[in-house]
Amino acid sequence: MAHKSRKRSNILLFLLQLLTLVWCAPPRCDPGHDFLGRCKPTAEEKPKCTDMLLSYCDDMAYTQTMFPNIIGHRTREEAELGTEYLLLSVVESLLGGECTPDIRMLGCSVLAPRCEKDRVLKPCRSTCEAVRKSCAHAFDGIDMAWPYFLDCDRFYVSDQEGCYDPLEGLREQEMEAIESTASVPVEESSTMIQFAYHSNAQMISIMKKMEARCSDIATTYSIGRSVEGKDLLVIEFSNNPGEHELLEPEVKYIGNMHGNEVMGRQLLIYLVQYLCSEYLLGNERIQTLINTTRIHILPSMNPDGYEMAASGVQDSNYDDESPRYDTWNIGRTNAQNIDLNRNFPDLTSIAYNRRRHKGHRTDHIPIPDYYWFGKVAPETYAVMKWIRSIPFVLSANFHGGDLVVSYPYDLSKHPLERNMFSPTPDDQVFKLLARTYANAHETMSNDSEWCGSSRDSEGGIVNGAQWYSFAGGMQDFNYLHTNCFEVTVELGCDKFPAEEELYTGWHENKEALLTFMEAAHRGIKGLVKDEDGNGIKGATVSVKGVRHDITTAANGDYWRLLTPGIHILTASAPGYTRAMKKVHLPRMNKAGRVDFVLQKAALEPDMEDDYTIPSMGTYERFDPYNHFERYSTAEVVQNREERTEKPWWWNYFVSSGGAAPTWLLRHY
Repeated sequence: MAHKSRKRSNILLFLLQLLTLVWCAPPRCDPGHDFLGRCKPTAEEKPKCTDMLLSYCDDMAYTQTMFPNIIGHRTREEAELGTEYLLLSVVESLLGGECTPDIRMLGCSVLAPRCEKDRVLKPCRSTCEAVRKSCAHAFDGIDMAWPYFLDCDRFYVSDQEGCYDPLEGLREQEMEAIESTASVPVEESSTMIQFAYHSNAQMISIMKKMEARCSDIATTYSIGRSVEGKDLLVIEFSNNPGEHELLEPEVKYIGNMHGNEVMGRQLLIYLVQYLCSEYLLGNERIQTLINTTRIHILPSMNPDGYEMAASGVQDSNYDDESPRYDTWNIGRTNAQNIDLNRNFPDLTSIAYNRRRHKGHRTDHIPIPDYYWFGKVAPETYAVMKWIRSIPFVLSANFHGGDLVVSYPYDLSKHPLERNMFSPTPDDQVFKLLARTYANAHETMSNDSEWCGSSRDSEGGIVNGAQWYSFAGGMQDFNYLHTNCFEVTVELGCDKFPAEEELYTGWHENKEALLTFMEAAHRGIKGLVKDEDGNGIKGATVSVKGVRHDITTAANGDYWRLLTPGIHILTASAPGYTRAMKKVHLPRMNKAGRVDFVLQKAALEPDMEDDYTIPSMGTYERFDPYNHFERYSTAEVVQNREERTEKPWWWNYFVSSGGAAPTWLLRHY
C-alpha cells in the first residue's frame, strides 16, 4: 500500500508540474487574434555585431558590421541581392576607373556599416560631400543619377554626432604613397593624358572632372543641344570664370564641326586636361595665359555626327579587306544630314554686293530675314547665339583632310564662284594669325608636307576661296557678323586616324594651340568712355584704310587685332563727337593700350544709317519669327527620347531581377 501511495503521489506531483508549465506558458496566438489585440509580441533578439562578409567591402578599415544596415537590409543575403550592392560591384567599370575606390567604400559604409560594442556608427557627412563634389561629374558622364543611398543628408551624420571617416583605410594608403614619392622633384611631374578616343559621355565626364579639379579657374556651360539632344558643352578657363573682365580678350576653340573629322576633338579634350593640370603644377606660361585671357573650348560641335562616324569606323574594322575610304564621309553631317559648315548665313555675298556703295562696311552685317526660312540646324543656331553673346576676339575651328591653316574669305569673289584669291580688308592680320599657328606646328609650314588639295598654300597657310570656294561657312560669319577673327585649322589628311597617332598629333600641335591663344594679345586694346568716365557700349573703333570696324563691349572695352606699324584710329558713337589718334605699334606680343574719351554731341542723321542696313533690319534681329526658339529650351523630340530611351547600362541592372531601379535614372 505504501508503494502504491508513493506512486500516486509522484503522478500527482508530475501532473502539478505539467499544469504549472502550461499555465505559465505564453497564450497561443491563433490566426486573427493579433488583429484583435489578444497576442502580445515576443521579445526579439537584439542585433549584435557580426563579421564583415561582403566581399566588395572587405578592405574597409573595420571588420565588424551589423544588420539591419542603414538602409534597411535585414540580412547580409538581402544586401548582396540588392541593386545597391550590384552597383558597387561594377562602379569601377561604369566610371572608367574614376573615383575608385572612393565611391565603393562610401557605399559600403551604408550597406555594411561599422559596428562597435553592438552599436552602429554612421559615416561622416563631410566625407560624403567631398566625394560627391569630386565625383558627381563621373555619374553625369554616363547619364546616371547620384545613387540615393549616397545621399549625404539622409545617411551620413556630422562630426559632432560621433561619425567616422569611411575612407580611413584609403587615407592611410595615400599617405604611404606620398611619403614614398616625396623625394621626386615637382619639376619632374607631368600632365597625365590618356591618348585614346573618347565617347561623348567620356568627353563630358573629363570636362566636368576638370571643372571640379580646377574650380577656381574653370567652369562648364551648355550653349544648346544637338538634334539628338546631346549637350553642346563648353569649358571656360579664366582667373574669374563665368564673367567677362575688363580688357581681357576672349578666345574660343571649336572642334568636330564635321563629326568624322576627329583629331581636333581629341586635341581639345587633351588641351582641357593640360591647361588644368599645368596651372595647378605652377607652369608660369599657362598661369599667365589663363590669368590674362578668357578661354572657351567646345570640343565637339557635332556629337551626333561623331557617334555615327565612330560606329562606322568600328564596323569597317571587322573586315580588314574593306577599304578605309568607305567611311570617309560617314558622320560628316549632323543628324539632320546638314553640313554645319555650309549652314551659317551667307554674309559674304552681301559684303560683295555692297562693295559698289559709298562707305560700304564689312562688319556687323545683320542676318537677312530670308535666312530664317531655310533649314537651320540646332547646332548652328546654338553657336550663332553663343558668338553673339560674348565679345570674342580670336577663334579657330578644327577640321581634318589636309594639313594647312585656311583664312577668310571662304566664298570666292569670282562672278561664277570659281576658286580665286578673295581677301578680307584684314588680309595681313589673317595671314599673321594663320602663320602663327602654322609656324608653331612641327611640320605644317613645310610645303612638302601638304597632303590634300591645298596646293596653293604657302608655308602652311591658304586663302579659303583660293583653295576651294563655298558659302555659309563659320569663319566668314564670325568676321562679317562680329568682332571675332577666326581661322580654320586642317590637322592632317586622315580624318579619323588610328588611335596610335593621337599622341603624335598632340605633340605636333600642342605648342601651336598655346601660341595661337597668346596671339589674342597682339594689336591694341582700350576703353571708350564719355566725359564722366562711363564706358560706352557699342562704340565703333575704326582703322584708317581698313573697311572693317569693331565695336566696344558692354563696359566700353575693345580689342583690335593689328599688324605692327603706324595706324590711325577713330572712335565714334551715336550722340558723341569722333576722336582720332595716331598710333605706332611696334613688334611685341603685348597689346598696346589706346583709350578714347568722347564728348556729347547732337546725333548726326547719317550716323543712324551706319547702324542700319536698308531692307535687312537691324543687327539685333535674331530669329525674328521665333522659328527656332525651341532650340533655346528643350525640344519635344528630346523630351520624348528622354522618357522612352534608357542609358546603355540600364539593361544590366534590370536583368538582375527585382524592381526596376529607377533611382538610377537622371530624367525619371
